[in-house]
Amino acid sequence: MSGTKSPNQPDPTIPAPSIPFELGLYSFGERTPDVQTGLTVSPQQRIADLLEEIELADQLGLDVYGIGEHHRPDYTVSAPAMVLAAAAARTSTIRLTSAVTVLGTEDPVRVWQAFSTLDLISGGRAEIMAGRGSFSESFPIFIGGMPRDYDELFAEKLDLLLNLRDSERVSWSGKYRPGLQNVGIYPRPAQAEMPIWLAVGGTPASAVRAGQLGLPLALAIIGGLPEQFKGFTDLYRASAAEAGRDPAALRLGINSHGYIAATSQAARDESFPAHAQAMYAIGKERGWSKMTRAQFDASSTLRGAYFVGDPEQVAEKILYQHQIFDHNRFLMQMSVGTLPHAQIMKSIELYGTRVAPLVRSEVARRQGSQGRKQEAIPV
Repeated sequence: MSGTKSPNQPDPTIPAPSIPFELGLYSFGERTPDVQTGLTVSPQQRIADLLEEIELADQLGLDVYGIGEHHRPDYTVSAPAMVLAAAAARTSTIRLTSAVTVLGTEDPVRVWQAFSTLDLISGGRAEIMAGRGSFSESFPIFIGGMPRDYDELFAEKLDLLLNLRDSERVSWSGKYRPGLQNVGIYPRPAQAEMPIWLAVGGTPASAVRAGQLGLPLALAIIGGLPEQFKGFTDLYRASAAEAGRDPAALRLGINSHGYIAATSQAARDESFPAHAQAMYAIGKERGWSKMTRAQFDASSTLRGAYFVGDPEQVAEKILYQHQIFDHNRFLMQMSVGTLPHAQIMKSIELYGTRVAPLVRSEVARRQGSQGRKQEAIPV
C-alpha cells in the first residue's frame, strides 16, 4: 500500500533518541622494557598496575575500559575476562569489555560463559568486543594454524555467539565445532542483552557484516588520516539501512592511540620513545620501517591518527572526529609502549578531569541542536 512503512523502518518524523557519548580506555597490558631504564616489570606488577589504572578510570567517571587478548611475551593479558573480573570487584560504574576477543581461536560457548560470569560479578557492566585479531599467534596454540577460509570460520563462530546471546537454550550446527541440540548454556548474564561489538581495522566486509547484523562497530584508527575511514562508517550505516535497521540506533566506536600531559610538548616527548619502540617491534614483523619523530609529531596533529597532546588539544581532536563520524564512543590506548605507571595514572587523571568534561559538554550541545532541528520538521 502506498505510503505504508515497514515496521522495521525508522519513522523520519520521529526524532531518534540520542545515544550518550562514551569515553574510555583500553590496554593490552603491554610489558616491554622501559626505554629510559631498560627495566621490565614483572607480570604480577604489570597486572597490579593495570588494575589501579582501571580503578582510577572508574573513580574519574570514565565510561568504559577494555582489555585486549594477546599470546606473546610483550603483552601480559591472554585471558581478558579474568583481569576484568578482578577489576569488577574494585569498580562500581565503568563498563568492562574485551578489546578484542580473538573469536577465531575461541570457543564461543566458553567466551559467553566467561563474560556472562563477568556480567554477574560486575552487576551488568560486561561487554564483548569480538574481532579477527591483528596477530596470528593464537592460531597455532588453539587450532593448529591458520584455516584456509578464516572468514567462514569467523562468521560461523560469531553466529553461534549471537545465538547464545539471544536464547537460553540453543540448537545450532556448524562446520568447525560440534553442534548443539536444545542445550541450555549457563550462567545467563545480568543484562537482558549483553552488548557484543564487532571490532574492525579496515576490512569493508566486516563493516558490512556489522551493519547487516545490527551490531555495534568498533573501528580501530591507528594510522593515516581519519577522514580516509569515513567510507567504512558510511558502509556500516548503509548496510544496516538495507537490512531494515535504523542507522540512527547504531552504536559506533573509534579506538585510537593517545597520551595526555600538561603540555603538548611534554606529551610528545614522554610518549614518543616508548611508542616508537613498541610500533617497531610489531612493524618489523610486517616489513614496516622505524617511525621517526617527525612522523609521530605529524600523526599527533589535528588530522593525524594519534591523540597525543595537552587536554584541550585531545578534546579538540575527539570533537573533530565526532564531526566526521558522528560516533558515540571513543576509546584511547595510552600504553602503546611501556611508560612509568605514575605517568599513565596522571594521563588518565587529565583525561577524566579535563578532556571528558569538554567533550561531553560539546557533544551534548550538538545533540541538542540536532534535536531542535528535527522537532522543527513539519509532520
